Amino acid sequence: MAVALVLAGLCYSSWLLEFVLPVHADPVNSFLSELDAEGKPYRWVFSTGDKITATLLIPTALAGLWLFPRRALTTVGWVALLCFSASTIADVLLPLHDCGTPGAPACAEKALFPQLHQPHALSSTLAVTSIAVAVFAFSLAAFRYRPHWRILRELGLVFLILGALATVWMLVADNLSGDYALGIAQRIQVGAMSLWLAALGIAVLREARDDMLTP
Repeated sequence: MAVALVLAGLCYSSWLLEFVLPVHADPVNSFLSELDAEGKPYRWVFSTGDKITATLLIPTALAGLWLFPRRALTTVGWVALLCFSASTIADVLLPLHDCGTPGAPACAEKALFPQLHQPHALSSTLAVTSIAVAVFAFSLAAFRYRPHWRILRELGLVFLILGALATVWMLVADNLSGDYALGIAQRIQVGAMSLWLAALGIAVLREARDDMLTP
């Protein structure tokens, strides 16, 4: 489980390859969904990263529900991770329309309710919402069920705050005129999600170790 979570966080960071591959995207103003939009030359690279992430998290979340003590907050967290996995798969199956095709819908997702325009935006919204629920649920669990999930009270909390600030940045800037580097905000948000998944993996490893050491 721990290895799967760390690998999932790594694979969900496949967008970092935009700085290596010639995708010609503007990280300041473009959204990550544009990297695997229909017709993009390296779509398979980024969509494969998402597929592997979801494939790793589905059995991991199910194992978490089965192996760890049933507590309300952690149960919500594992279920939310399952929802995140399903939404991520939907993201891959429902990519944005090709941004380069004349007359095609724009790739930008700046509208607060972009799901009214493209199915992909709805699946992305569900994915972000699901993992946000998971992060908050596990963070609350880390404080409520002491001494368990210590890593999530320390390192995980940093990523929670970082992701929350980026989300507020996006929501506020979305309702203002002008450009406010929404691409940077989203990359910080998704980066925080990836790091949190890795932190959850470390927390799971420590929980398993502590259980073995407990007489």
